[in-house]
Amino acid sequence: MGEPLKAMYNEQFLRSFGEKVRTVYEAFHTEGFIAAAIDDTWDGLELKARMRRITQTLGAHLPERYEEALNILFAIDETCVGFPYLFFPDFVEVYGQAEEHWALSMKALERFTPKSSAEFAVRPFLLREPQKMMAQMEVWSKSPNEHVRRLASEGCRPRLPWGQALPMFKRDPAPVLRVLELLKADPSLYVRKSVANNLNDIAKDHPSVVLDTARRWRGVDPNTDWIVRHGCRTLIRKADPEVMTLFGYAEATESEALTSSEAFTAEPSVLSIGGACELRYELRIREGEPAHVRIEYGIDFVKASGRSSRKSFLLSDKTVPGGTSLNGTRTHRWSDLTTRRHYPGEHRIALLVNGREVAFTIIQLEGN
Repeated sequence: MGEPLKAMYNEQFLRSFGEKVRTVYEAFHTEGFIAAAIDDTWDGLELKARMRRITQTLGAHLPERYEEALNILFAIDETCVGFPYLFFPDFVEVYGQAEEHWALSMKALERFTPKSSAEFAVRPFLLREPQKMMAQMEVWSKSPNEHVRRLASEGCRPRLPWGQALPMFKRDPAPVLRVLELLKADPSLYVRKSVANNLNDIAKDHPSVVLDTARRWRGVDPNTDWIVRHGCRTLIRKADPEVMTLFGYAEATESEALTSSEAFTAEPSVLSIGGACELRYELRIREGEPAHVRIEYGIDFVKASGRSSRKSFLLSDKTVPGGTSLNGTRTHRWSDLTTRRHYPGEHRIALLVNGREVAFTIIQLEGN
């Protein structure tokens, strides 16, 4: 198992960074900076906590005036590129929220985001002054730089992973949709992915709003069509009837599992955590017109409480002629992940066609 991501923040990294600072600010005390950051609590800090520790320690070792401190970071930011340097925009979040710093902080976030990403740092600004910040997002959405345009979308996602939630946009996504309208045909896939993910976030709270948006956007531009399809993925997984019709999926009754016991199987049916099983499925689409079918399998994972929670995995999504026989295999691994732990017990696995269950099988997961 590899080192955790937080390990990238270590003494060697901080020393290298400190030397970069010293090239433009001779008063910077690298050893004191390292000692203050890596204290007795350092080993217990996770990734975001380590990043914030670096930010706060840096603030204590740079000039007290925000403008002077930022000028030092501006002088070295071309050599500080990549994920580890998220503490540059974090510095703006921690020290730059005062009203008198607004213009400079916006300049800094715009400048830093292509080098790491300011998607997390903008959120406290949004929470404090949503109207003013969303006006800034609209300005950024017209930037010639794809990283800045992406920030306009990614920064206001209501449910950004790892980011602070934006409850006002969960309640009313209208300000977010105004920004997405400006980006709906963006030439950059990097930006379009963010727009689609934002739309998908909104769908979790306002499915009808996203469905209306999808109807308006669909057919306008190939890039927009991609966004619409990807942004409606949660609604498609839920087999929302209106969205399934919009994207031309066949009614679930147009596909049926074979009646033989081999229609959907898992081998072995008893295995240990960390092992793998092979899933096999066979389907026949009824005779007639071509059908657009989405085939998934959904596992009802047993949780620590003994309850279960379903997670679906895509097998196939395509249009096939009527009367087609579909079959395939998929290896599913039962190893623990950072996002999912496995627990012993009976796990039900369902075969889903256009969101409707057509067959199921059971596996028994045992502890190591």
